[in-house]
Amino acid sequence: METKFVEHPLIKKGIITYRTYQIELAEKSLRGSSLVILPTGLGKTVVALLVMVARLQKEDGKVLVLSPTRPLVNQHTLFFKNALNINEIGMLTGEIPPHKRHEIWSKSKIIVSTPQVVENDLIARRASLKDFVLVIFDEAHRAVGNYAYTYIAKKYYEECDDPLVLGMTASPGSDEERIKEVCSNLGIEYVHYKGEKDPDVRKYIPKKEIEWIEVPLPPEIKKLRSDLYSIFEDMTDKLIEMCPFGIRIPKNPTKKELLSLQQRILSEIKNSKEQYLYHVLSIIAELLKLSHGIELIETQGVSAFRKYIERLRGEAESLRGSKASKRLLSEIERKGIIYRLQNIDVEHPKLEMVSEIIRKQIEENPSSLIIVFTNFRDSAQMVLETLSNVEGVRAIRFVGQGSREGDKGLSQKEQVETLKKFSTGEYNVLVATSVAEEGLDIPSTDLVIFYEPVPSEIRSIQRKGRTGRRHYGRVVVLITKGTRDEAFYWSSMRKERRMEEKVGKIGISVEREEKKKEERKPVIYVDIRELRSGIVKYLENETEVFPTTLEVGDYILSERVGVERKTAQDLINSLVDGNRDLFLQLSDLSKTFSRPILIVEGEDVYSVRNVHPNAIKGLFASITVDFGIPIVFTKDKEETAEFLKIVARREQEERGERPIVHGKKTFKTLSERQEYVVSSIPGVGPKVAKNLLKKFGSVEKVMSASEEELKKAPLVGDKTAKAIREIVGSEYKG
Repeated sequence: METKFVEHPLIKKGIITYRTYQIELAEKSLRGSSLVILPTGLGKTVVALLVMVARLQKEDGKVLVLSPTRPLVNQHTLFFKNALNINEIGMLTGEIPPHKRHEIWSKSKIIVSTPQVVENDLIARRASLKDFVLVIFDEAHRAVGNYAYTYIAKKYYEECDDPLVLGMTASPGSDEERIKEVCSNLGIEYVHYKGEKDPDVRKYIPKKEIEWIEVPLPPEIKKLRSDLYSIFEDMTDKLIEMCPFGIRIPKNPTKKELLSLQQRILSEIKNSKEQYLYHVLSIIAELLKLSHGIELIETQGVSAFRKYIERLRGEAESLRGSKASKRLLSEIERKGIIYRLQNIDVEHPKLEMVSEIIRKQIEENPSSLIIVFTNFRDSAQMVLETLSNVEGVRAIRFVGQGSREGDKGLSQKEQVETLKKFSTGEYNVLVATSVAEEGLDIPSTDLVIFYEPVPSEIRSIQRKGRTGRRHYGRVVVLITKGTRDEAFYWSSMRKERRMEEKVGKIGISVEREEKKKEERKPVIYVDIRELRSGIVKYLENETEVFPTTLEVGDYILSERVGVERKTAQDLINSLVDGNRDLFLQLSDLSKTFSRPILIVEGEDVYSVRNVHPNAIKGLFASITVDFGIPIVFTKDKEETAEFLKIVARREQEERGERPIVHGKKTFKTLSERQEYVVSSIPGVGPKVAKNLLKKFGSVEKVMSASEEELKKAPLVGDKTAKAIREIVGSEYKG
């Protein structure tokens, strides 16, 4: 039968195969802002492309496509360039400096970007969404809480006269409230769902075999786990005994229950300041650490647990080591667990099982591509090392960007390169953490192995979606008998079924509020270094925010009111480390503004570090009495923003006091002036500035150093070195 292709003046001929369900979803999505839910591998990106070309043909404007990671942004950009008769397709990521992003914003018809970059450019007024006729949110289930998608959607509806949003996801979650939150945050009017059982979809889904294999826990590991559980039970008894009256604690609390209890105790501390509650918090911290250790020993094995103990020891022996780490390590040693660890040569049977499954797959089909998913990096490394001994296996590890001691993450560029090598068959096994679950377009993946089940239905669906996309695929889930593996497996299965039921029935029509005629908003000047804090996005809906370089204060709310903001962590660190910058800042604030304010942001300043409450009270007394600065405590960024809005409105509407940028920073020493000059370069903070000056000896030598020389200074990576050379060496075009 002859293949039929989509014909459209903006789509290249013979590129997009005609599928009825994709056309139907695109047509429905043009009626109003929509959430499209479609299983992985069935062409959500094609639906987006069809909506895009229909919108561009009808309306004069631009399209913005948002995707959570750089590999996905790169993937979508290549797809659109290959499929469209449009040349002006730009890609934006954090690696592109602001002045170059401005050019892409102005010249591109279609922009594909990570959401954080767009959020930052909108906040800094480097971009506007006024001319965009469509904004596409890939992996739309992320649009909850403070994720950048929420802010971008809100700004889009504010700025654009005729907005249209398209959200795309394979798995919005099983919680109806979460789905409604996603719809509300993206301004969704319609939800369109196609499942694997729909007649017009079924014929495009290759057969996918899912099997789970139970593996036994060796007796040696069982004994270690039993001893750890014994410690856990003793600690729980102590917690129950010490906890305030009225707070019920289960005999065997889960990690979720412990985290909830932790928040409850923090709230109690805020209200009562009872000293024994700090000990309760410390016991909860011990239990959380121990719970993680038990999970590792029973689902990952001895090597993973050994590495965890090493990290715990390093934490306990550090200068800032917590009491919880020290007590837990001491208890584990007392039980003889660490001694026995040294003499156990048994590994988790999952390792051997993975090797055997992959060996057979490669033997039967040498051209197979295989993904092994594991929750932990240490396990990924163990699997990689084990597979190095299997004939025919060319394995590579795929992890996130974050690095820790002895374990370097992959940059986004390295991630893209790794996926390319896997797709072309240079490597035939990808050993991946959760970073590979979302949106990867890897053709002909024959086998996916879950090293352990995951309790999240979203993650489970995404993992399974990595196979059976073009032809027959197989999913194998390894489950350790009698462990939390079993609970996680059944939890995800229940949630998947519930999600299908909820999404299948749901009919959400979110009425978008009509735009109100805006009254004159209060003006707030904010220091550009505060843009990273995320507070500005809470301010913008009710105030006019002007980012600028402030020498004194972080926020100016009127001619007489200037605000310095400190997190509870930063404030106490300044106290412990004897950092005099804090007092210089407060002195300048007090001299410049007749009504200075210090905001201390965080749940509870007394529980941040092991500092005697009297020392903290002494600091507050000095700030209030010596500098004449009132202190305002806020719970989080949102509460900080609310306070700033209230004061700005009161000053400017009731008193007629408009803000004026004024005041000069006091520089006590030449060293401080030098540090200030170097730290003014974007991406170079005070610590990096000090490192650079110590390394090179003067500002002049820092500015004349090559990119390679700059990278030899502590904390200076490729990105920072490149930014310094670009600013110092580029021609001025003012």
